This record gives sequence, C-alpha cells and structure tokens, in this order.
Amino acid sequence: MKHTLSVLVEDEAGVLTRIAGLFARRGFNIESLAVGPAEQNGISRITMVVPGDDRVIEQLTKQLYKLVNVLKVQDITETPCVERELMLLKVNATSSTRSEIVELSQIFRARVVDVAEDSLTLEVVGDPGKMVAIVQVLQKFGLREVARTGKIALTRESGVNTELLKSLEAAKV
Repeated sequence: MKHTLSVLVEDEAGVLTRIAGLFARRGFNIESLAVGPAEQNGISRITMVVPGDDRVIEQLTKQLYKLVNVLKVQDITETPCVERELMLLKVNATSSTRSEIVELSQIFRARVVDVAEDSLTLEVVGDPGKMVAIVQVLQKFGLREVARTGKIALTRESGVNTELLKSLEAAKV
C-alpha cells in the first residue's frame, strides 16, 4: 500500500539529504517527493509517497523523529485531504491532430502553455488519478516529455472525505 507522509522540518541545509539517506540506508523507496516552505518562516513541509505496510510506515516515522531537524511526521493516507499535483506534458501535434488534443485537454481542464509547429505543451493540475488519466488519453499522439511535481497534500479542516462522497455517489448510479 502507498502511504502519504507529511513531514514538517526546520528549513536548514542538509535536512532533505538526511531524510533521503535514512530511506536509502533502510532500502525504502520514495515514489513521490515535494518540498516547499510551510506556513511558518524557517519551516518546510515535505510530502512523500512511500510504499509499505502500516508496520513499515510506523518504523519509518520513528526513525524520522530521531533526526534533529524533523518537527512533525503525519501519515495522512487515511485522513481526508486535498491532494494536488502539477504536470507539464509535451505532446506531438500535427495540424490534423491539434484540435483533437486541445478538445481532450479541455475535458481535463488542462491549459495549453506552449504551441510549436509539431507539438503542444500542456499544464495539468489535479489529483494524481487525473494525471494518469490524461497521460493515457494523450498517449496515442505520442508523448515527447513529461514533468511531474509529485503529490502535495493538506488535511481537510472540514473533515469531509471527498473519496467517500465519490464512492457513495457512484453507488447510487
């Protein structure tokens, strides 16, 4: 199972290296990693997607807390969250396929950010599932390049679990 960890750290040189080293020494993979300033000056939020069972994640959490600059570790996998990712996608586009690509991108609320003679570059923002879906749809045109930020997430103060609401709505249909 994939777990999403939200880690608050002091914003100092070498913190990310120590965290990555901890994972590497124990043979754990980080599937997604996003780092940026948090709500407080001098604090950064690291959002990681890590494969493993509950026992492995508990062990990793304990190890993370042993690092000097780590302030808080939360496994937010089962917590209602707002999750987003940014992806830039360069797609082959001929004069005959350009309009179809633009139409498909509008379905996903993607924006065209660059137009060249033989390609389009799209900007897509959304949950990780949306990223996978648009890549699958546009694959047939030929993908030249893909750049993804990795997942960022914040817990929902409202406590509303949108995934639960989606599943309830799907059950009605």
